[in-house]
Amino acid sequence: MTESSYVEVKDLRRVFDVSKPWLNRVLEGGEKQYLKAVDGVSFNIAKGETFALVGESGSGKSTVARMVVGLLPPTSGEVLIDGVSMSSRAASTERQRLRRRIQMIFQDPYASLNPRWQVDRIVSEPIRAFRLIESEKDIADRVGELLSLVGLHPADGRKYPHEFSGGQRQRIAIARALASNAEFIVCDEPTSALDVSVQAQILNLMRDLQDRLGLTYLFISHNLAVVRHMASRIGVMYLGRIVEISNGRELFAHPKHPYTRMLLDAVPDVGMTGRQRIPVRGEIPNPINPPTGCTFNPRCPFANDRCRTEIPSLIGGVACHAIHEGRLAVDAAA
Repeated sequence: MTESSYVEVKDLRRVFDVSKPWLNRVLEGGEKQYLKAVDGVSFNIAKGETFALVGESGSGKSTVARMVVGLLPPTSGEVLIDGVSMSSRAASTERQRLRRRIQMIFQDPYASLNPRWQVDRIVSEPIRAFRLIESEKDIADRVGELLSLVGLHPADGRKYPHEFSGGQRQRIAIARALASNAEFIVCDEPTSALDVSVQAQILNLMRDLQDRLGLTYLFISHNLAVVRHMASRIGVMYLGRIVEISNGRELFAHPKHPYTRMLLDAVPDVGMTGRQRIPVRGEIPNPINPPTGCTFNPRCPFANDRCRTEIPSLIGGVACHAIHEGRLAVDAAA
């Protein structure tokens, strides 16, 4: 683990067996099928930083998020958080201490909260699970403090989730994530189910909490406007691999990979700059049967024979043969 890294993801891979049952394969003559959801993803996150993963649906972002917090075991690779491995090989006492400092905010606030529990029970669950506070009165005081911290009233603790709007429910989910004194929070599309005006409120709340509490975020999103507002560094994923990783401002000002450029060109040109844009071509391929070589090659206007046979390495923050060979200028889309 590098000295400045709080989170380090090393060559993370996840393969799912999506084969038909054995008897079906025998009768129909089929073979086993495997889906590479994540294929060799590596990145670091410094303490107090927001690192974002962006890409189209099906690129593997949420699978990475679940492996980072330990909800899904990797097929291979490793996740280190503050020097402790999240793998089953690590000492259980170390992992248990670490888990208290890691939380996740899920995409859908309508589904991530137990509808049968009152809000005070929902928010206090991590406190009780990790036995952070023993006294019931002190737990109630802490829940009220957390609800106030996210912009709700302590009296809201006696209500049920259905009595709140989508934005308020996501505030409850944030309060629950903070209840265990978490330091690292994985945010999996935390605003995609909310109205645009409410999205801005939640994002501003998350930034304020990060500044106040020194939180570290892994932010998953397909919305480039949200990522631009939140992230200091960005990794662009396509079909299970990171194709570009860069400082946030640099990525938006000078995108390198053709896929990154395509994503940015898909954003409406509100300023009507007249800049030439690369039209979006095709759709993300079937991950069960991905293209050979660079998986973006069927949609890339700069692909050649090498792109169709050889997987590009991530060199200089970009995985693209056209960039590495000098066929595509780095500043062509600036």
